Amino acid sequence: MDNLDIISTDVLIVGGGPSGLATAIELANSFKQKGLEKRIMLIEKGSSIGSHILSGAVMRPKVFKSLLTQEEYDGIPFDSKVTTDVTVKLSDSGETELPFHPPYMNNEGNYIASLAQVCRYLAGIAEAKGVEIYTGFAVDDMLYDESGKVAGVKTKDTGVDHHGVKQKNYQKGTIVKANITILAEGTRGSLAKKVIDRFNLDSGKIPQIYSLGVKEIWKVPEGNIEAGAVYHTFGYPLKDKSEFGGGFIYGLSENRVALGLVVGLDYKDPSFDTHAAMQIWKTHPYISKFLKGGNIVEFGAKTLPEGGWNSMPKYYDDNLMIVGDSAGFLTTARLKGIHLAIRSGICAAQTAVEALEKDDTSKKALSKYEELVDSSPIYNEMYPIRNMRAVMQDGMIIGGLKMGVQLVTGGTCLFVPEVEADNETTQKVSEFKGVPFAERFAGKLDFDKKLTFDKVTDVYYSKAMHDEVQPVHLVVNNEAEFQSSNIEEYGLACAAFCPAEVYELHTDRNSGSKSLRLHSENCVHCKTCDIKSPNSGITWTTPYGGDGPEYNYM
Repeated sequence: MDNLDIISTDVLIVGGGPSGLATAIELANSFKQKGLEKRIMLIEKGSSIGSHILSGAVMRPKVFKSLLTQEEYDGIPFDSKVTTDVTVKLSDSGETELPFHPPYMNNEGNYIASLAQVCRYLAGIAEAKGVEIYTGFAVDDMLYDESGKVAGVKTKDTGVDHHGVKQKNYQKGTIVKANITILAEGTRGSLAKKVIDRFNLDSGKIPQIYSLGVKEIWKVPEGNIEAGAVYHTFGYPLKDKSEFGGGFIYGLSENRVALGLVVGLDYKDPSFDTHAAMQIWKTHPYISKFLKGGNIVEFGAKTLPEGGWNSMPKYYDDNLMIVGDSAGFLTTARLKGIHLAIRSGICAAQTAVEALEKDDTSKKALSKYEELVDSSPIYNEMYPIRNMRAVMQDGMIIGGLKMGVQLVTGGTCLFVPEVEADNETTQKVSEFKGVPFAERFAGKLDFDKKLTFDKVTDVYYSKAMHDEVQPVHLVVNNEAEFQSSNIEEYGLACAAFCPAEVYELHTDRNSGSKSLRLHSENCVHCKTCDIKSPNSGITWTTPYGGDGPEYNYM
């Protein structure tokens, strides 16, 4: 990006994930077809496309054919076509492979892939079509015109120390003005969060709820797992009615395994630790056999929006559209959102082209985006299971039966449990009546650094790096309240739920007083703290561009 104070573009896309790149490619294709010369800019905070991208991932390939030419489609770097698809119930004493798997989880014809690698490929296609892609730039604020409408964004000032003092290398952020701004930041996007609040885009919606996925990639001896093998687990080590989630094991090419545990953040136990739960899960004989003799290669973590159709905000306003995970385009029943993210990007791009042709980027004009979504496969996939995540509060078994009823009735459910935001479900230490996580797994939390790892060791494999002089990007909103409530009453729940040991509870040896120690350099940008912290105690903000994890094959 030119080092200028102000630049202008026709369309600005913030985020270089699947939804943002799909938007860019569809825009470029459509502008060319119509003979329109329009500037398309895409800004990505990671040091390169893919460096902040993490997913399972088993992809449904059909949507790519709506976006790419046959030649482009043929070049997609899928890893392996699914050859085995097994669902397994784990207990602490064994496992049961189900003789069937839910039809909505059928992976026939799908491909295992690294989403980071796929995004790198899509970025190359976009750039070849004239899209300007700028990586390593963090965007930290929206711009609004004199009437209060979205007018673009501002990139983050750099060269400022943690006290806010400008250093010798200070560089003012760039103002990027755009006729249309499209937010494709991924889950819990910082800018999306701001505009949703400013324009009340979530009015009348149930709260968005999330899950946290913790993932590792291993290199294993030949024969441990077949490339293309897909295994999904539920049960151990999660409690059925209070901890929603499960694990995945995917066989990759070159004797690699992608595996992880995904857990809903609506649990009550303030001491529950998803990262530790994954390490315990790996010790189950059914899981450990795939890893025997192997070595960890990569680690990462990411949150996913699980609320479904009824949790999605209005994803457009004057001069603005929101796509992908930032808008909640994900179907929990299928454990998939990539194809929906791409489809949402296509719909947003088609809307933007028509709006720019007519020189009308008003809210009314951009409502075309919603019309396109409602008439697309997105609606057909998400609406019939709109209550799925809510009924899963009854547990995997009962919830699964209710889910089956919804599939038959088109989503109708007589008794839908009330949904609370994830930060409201956490109970105080004194209120929680169950057995705390650490007590449940006493004796299983000593990690051997061969099969199981502590958080700091795993963070090493994420290659996370941050400029440690910059202002801390994890903001404690009210320090006095955080001390009296989040620490004293909730036992610093963020120390447990953070998968990267960013938050440490320090106890003074003399006075016994407790305080927070922040290790923001460990952050892998999963946004869990912004979502789960009681009393909305922490706000995740963007650090300097290029900071964070450096994912390769995640």
